[in-house]
Amino acid sequence: MTSEPFRFPKFFVTVPSPCPYLPGRFERKLFTELTGENAAAFHDFLARVGFRRSQRIAYRPACEACSACLSVRIPVAEYVFTRRDRRILRRNADLAVETITPAKATPEHYQLLMRYLRARHADGEMTEMSYPEYRNMVENSPISTELLVYRSRTGDERPLLAATITDPMADGLSMVYSFYEPTAARRSLGRFMILDHIRRAQARGLNHVYLGYWVEDSPKMAYKAEFRPLEVLIGQEWRRFAERERPKGEECEGQDESESRTQRAS
Repeated sequence: MTSEPFRFPKFFVTVPSPCPYLPGRFERKLFTELTGENAAAFHDFLARVGFRRSQRIAYRPACEACSACLSVRIPVAEYVFTRRDRRILRRNADLAVETITPAKATPEHYQLLMRYLRARHADGEMTEMSYPEYRNMVENSPISTELLVYRSRTGDERPLLAATITDPMADGLSMVYSFYEPTAARRSLGRFMILDHIRRAQARGLNHVYLGYWVEDSPKMAYKAEFRPLEVLIGQEWRRFAERERPKGEECEGQDESESRTQRAS
């Protein structure tokens, strides 16, 4: 508890913009600012009801007549590493991980991000991100955000291969944004970082790894549904993603490229 008086937060809605996942449709976001001594607790509460953090802003989709963007999280105590997972973990066993708290940007990280974006998201707005904008994305956080940096242990230069901006929460780890060396495809670094976060959450005695939003008809998000068990937020209730069951939203007009755009715009 703190002595700071309670102030009911103000929420705002963005104007519609083209949806990056469902062609011909539009998205809006509901957002509020994370400020004050209670920012971490407020962030935790909002994350459990489907919000994501971008710098000092928490947001969630608020599309008209649409709920195709679904929040998903992994219940780590029940997660069983598959044969594929174990292969990926072995393949990356030569990586050393440094946790930077509070998260701090460097030109080296920025250069890796630019290589990643130009290779994997060449048509996205983030390819135009400047170094000051990147530093703001990493460091402008009202909570105790971590930057996990993955380097090769081999060689004198110990090359940087991947990084993740991560928000520790009372009940889990929220993966805010991840990027990696695009020429190291054999390592499956995107999946590896999620597996590493599962192990870290288990070691900390936390319950979940939050993966952000999933849209069934978006190929860019298909990888999230590969992690089982998986929980999906439907309304205000977290439900198990069943093997042959579509977690129903509503038909949509119209996030993480949308998340990426929010990172830059905030």
